[in-house]
Amino acid sequence: MKPISLLAAALLMSLTVPFALAQTSTGASTTSATAAVAAKPTPDTNPMTQGEVQKIDKNTGRITIKHGPLLNLGMPGMTMVFRVKDPAMLDKVKPTDKIRFSAEKMNGALTVVAIETSLPK
Repeated sequence: MKPISLLAAALLMSLTVPFALAQTSTGASTTSATAAVAAKPTPDTNPMTQGEVQKIDKNTGRITIKHGPLLNLGMPGMTMVFRVKDPAMLDKVKPTDKIRFSAEKMNGALTVVAIETSLPK
């Protein structure tokens, strides 16, 4: 009976190992490295978020925005201070302006990387 058990085990392994490898190679299994690459913001995964400018500080290059959820950063809506990637962005807005913007974490700081001001007030 022992040789049959070994034969059965070998047959079972020969059927399951290629199946498991086929699943992994087709992307059915996601590794943490793959997930990290997929989580990096791109123009498609970093959508514009609506907000309202609360305060501008040109001396420090910061803007306070009351905003909706920032999906790419996993943050709910709130009011918070951001740095701006380009200080010239602060010349395009004023407090109470309705805006759409994109933010990313850059060098450890939440930073506005794009801003649109064409929304109705």
